[in-house]
Amino acid sequence: MGDVTHARGGEEVARALLSQVHPVFMLPPLAASLFGAVFAGQVAPAAAALHVVALFFAVYTAHVKDGYVDFHVRGEDDDHPLSASACRRALLGSTAGFLAALVGIWVTSGPGAVAITAPTWALGYFHAPQLDTHTVGATAGYPTGIALALLGGYYAQAGELTPAVLGLAGVFLLFLSGIKVVDDAQDYDYDRSIGKRTVAVVLGPRGAYRAAYALMATGMVAVVLLALGLRGIPPSAGLASLVFGVVALVARRAEPELATMLLIRGSYLFLAVLVAAVWFRPLG
Repeated sequence: MGDVTHARGGEEVARALLSQVHPVFMLPPLAASLFGAVFAGQVAPAAAALHVVALFFAVYTAHVKDGYVDFHVRGEDDDHPLSASACRRALLGSTAGFLAALVGIWVTSGPGAVAITAPTWALGYFHAPQLDTHTVGATAGYPTGIALALLGGYYAQAGELTPAVLGLAGVFLLFLSGIKVVDDAQDYDYDRSIGKRTVAVVLGPRGAYRAAYALMATGMVAVVLLALGLRGIPPSAGLASLVFGVVALVARRAEPELATMLLIRGSYLFLAVLVAAVWFRPLG
C-alpha cells in the first residue's frame, strides 16, 4: 500500500496530510493559547509562537491517530486518505515537531511551561482508542486540552499561574465538557452498539442533555463570579456568559447536530468577548 489510500505522488500525499488539519477542532486550542498570552499582559512573540506550534502538533497528532484508529483499527469509517504506514509516519513527524517546540518552550519560558504543555500531546495521542471509550475520557479529554492550552499560553508569558487564570481554565473545562456531551449525543445509537460509554450512553439522551446544560450553566455563572470577585478579570468579562447563554438557549431546542454546531460557534463568540474584555477593558 502507498502513502495514501487512493492517491500516489508527493502532491497528493501532501494534500492527504493537510486533510488531517480540521480547523473546527484545531483553532480553539490555538486561540486559547493566544488568549492566555494576552491575559498575561505583555506578550513575548517568540514564546507565544512556540506554544502555538506545540499545540498545533499536539492536535494534529490527535487527528491522525483518531483517523488511523477509526479506519484502520476499528473499521468505523468508510474511507481514509492515509494508509496505515503513512499514518504512523505522520505521527512520528508530528511528535518530532511537538518535541522540538517543547525544547524551544524550555529555552524561552522554562520547565514549568513545558510541564503544562507536555500533557496536551498525551491527551491527543491516547484519545483513541484509550480515552474515547470511557465516560470521563470521551467527555473531558478535549476540554482538558483547551484548559491546558490556556494555562500554558499564560505561563509561557508570566512564568506563574494565578487564581484568575486557573478559574478561567476551569470555566473552559466546564462549558466545553457540556458541549462535548451534546456532540456525543449525535452518535448515541452507534456508541451504545459498540459499548462506548459516553455520557449519552450512560445517562440516556435526555439525561445527557440535562447534564450538558448543567455543566454549561455552571461555567457561565462561574465567569460572572470570577469577573466580580477576582482581581485580574475585568467585570466586562461577564458579558461573555450573556453571549454564550443566548446561543445555548437557541441550541437547546435544536437536534443534536445543529445544537453542536451552534454551541461550538457560541464558544468562539464566548472566547472573542473574553479577549475583547481583557484587551480593551471597557469598564476599567
